[in-house]
This record gives sequence, C-alpha cells and structure tokens, in this order.
Amino acid sequence: MLVTAENPAAARPLLTTTVAKEYVHRAALAEVFLTGWAKTGPASFRVSAQWPRSHSFYECENGLYDPLLLCETVRQTFPLLTHVAYDVPLGHQLSWSRFQYAVNPEAMRLERNPAELELHVTCSDVRVIRSLPASMSMHIEAVRDGTTLAVAHTRFGCHTPAVYRRLRAGRAGEGAFVNAPLPSPPVERTAVNRHRLRDIVLSPASRHGRWQLRVDTTHPVLFDHAVDHVPGMLLLESVRQAAHALQPFSPGMMPASMDATFRKYVEFDEPCWIEADPVTETVQTGGGRQTVRVTAMQGDGLAFSATTEMVDTVP
Repeated sequence: MLVTAENPAAARPLLTTTVAKEYVHRAALAEVFLTGWAKTGPASFRVSAQWPRSHSFYECENGLYDPLLLCETVRQTFPLLTHVAYDVPLGHQLSWSRFQYAVNPEAMRLERNPAELELHVTCSDVRVIRSLPASMSMHIEAVRDGTTLAVAHTRFGCHTPAVYRRLRAGRAGEGAFVNAPLPSPPVERTAVNRHRLRDIVLSPASRHGRWQLRVDTTHPVLFDHAVDHVPGMLLLESVRQAAHALQPFSPGMMPASMDATFRKYVEFDEPCWIEADPVTETVQTGGGRQTVRVTAMQGDGLAFSATTEMVDTVP
C-alpha cells in the first residue's frame, strides 16, 4: 500500500500487545498469554492468545505444547471477559466450580514461531445480582491456524469483596499466604515426569496411590501473587502428576482431557491428600490410553475431584 499524506494510516503497522495483567489476575507480564478480545455477538466473544515456544513451568515435551498451558489460557479468559465485557470491578474474586477440556494432540505441535490462538467463547447461564454476574458458564473453542486445538467448558462464581469475606470465614487476605507452612518433601522427579524439584506438587504418603499435596508458595508461576488458598491450577497439576505417579508411564503421556469439579477451597494450614485410581486402560496403535480418577481430601471432606485421560503421544 502506498503511504501518502492522504493515507497516513498506512504508515502505522498493526501492533500486538498483551491485555492488562490486572484483567487476568497475574502479577508478571511474562505470564499473560492473552493478546486481545472482541465482542462477536450478544454473549459471544473472540479472544486472541499467544503461546511461547518455551515456558519455565508449562514445559513442551516431545515437540508438543503442555495441555495445562491451555488450562491457564482458559483460566485467564474468564477474568478478562468478566471485567471488560460484564463490568465486574477489579477486586472481585472468581472461583472455579467446574472445568472440562479436551485437546487435539496434533494441533498442539510446536512450530517455528509461537502459537497464535483464537478462542471463540460463548457465555451462558449467567446469574445476575444487582446488575453484576454472580456466576456464569463459558464454552470455549480454541482454534490454531484454522484447526480446532481444543474445546473447553467452565463454570465459575464472581464474588464481591464482602461476599468473599463471608465465604472465607476469616481466612481472606494475605495472612494465610504469609503464614503458610514450608512445603513437604517432594516425590522423586522421575515418578511425576518433572525435571525440577520446585515443580513437584506431590509428597510421599503411606501407601501406593496416595500422596500429600505439596504446596510451595514461593513457586514463581503457581503462586505468581499472594492468595489465601491453594490455586486451582495447582490442583490441576496434581491430577497430572498423580496420574504419572500411579504407575510408570511413557514420557510421551499427556493429559489430553480432564473433567474437574472444585467443591471447596483447599487451605494452607492442614494437609490435603491426593488419591488416584485407574478407571480404564486401553492399548492402541501408536500408544496407550489410561483414564485416571483423582480426588483431593482435606479435613473430613472432598475438596476436589477430576478424571483425566492420559494419552501416549509417542509412536
């Protein structure tokens, strides 16, 4: 295009940036994966994202992106849209109640450039109190280069500061974070397919298929900022690691799908026990599949449960 005085816009290239880190509840700009958003219908949106070719925690294995990178991208999507599209003020708290995803491993392959994604989001079941959403569901289709990379569904609550303080019953604020116990000893790195000790979220327990949740509040990604309870992303990581630790897996096994239910907040000040049981196991051409059910128990109650399908991506 010819740049002239009559066409000054042609001299300005389109520039890409991330969304404001405050909108996705992150402290570090390096941990923001969303790059923009647009409204496409009364309750539908298009959100753009970029994945780096390397990440300190969401490691790329066997030439594939980590499915939990998708989980974090979705986790960033729902605060973004609640703030910018539904006018939820900063300072309101969001809490997961349900999360499901399934990835297409072929579309998760690393290429020469960072992965550019479009997330097509449809909001539904919006419950409104005093003109602001108190809870809602989102259905998300993640597309890369015209191919469906993943589908996800999530439901979450939106709480005013006053409501959140009542829900937390005296636990709200940074006190719980500051006074969190030191992390318990980790299991062996090879048991959970992790290369760095700091990334291990399980500690040994008295029997096979059971571990103590290992909570390291100094972790730069899982605890990007101070919180008063164990983050949902740490619980999702515990599912992946418990599935690996349940029995020896090929290094190519990835959590290709997951269906998780968050029942109550997991606290810092008492042990949380992770238990895993195999549900199904099949062997197919090009690798195996195993479905594993994982639960998190704290005190006398079930705090979290999930089922994941581990798929071998190495022929």
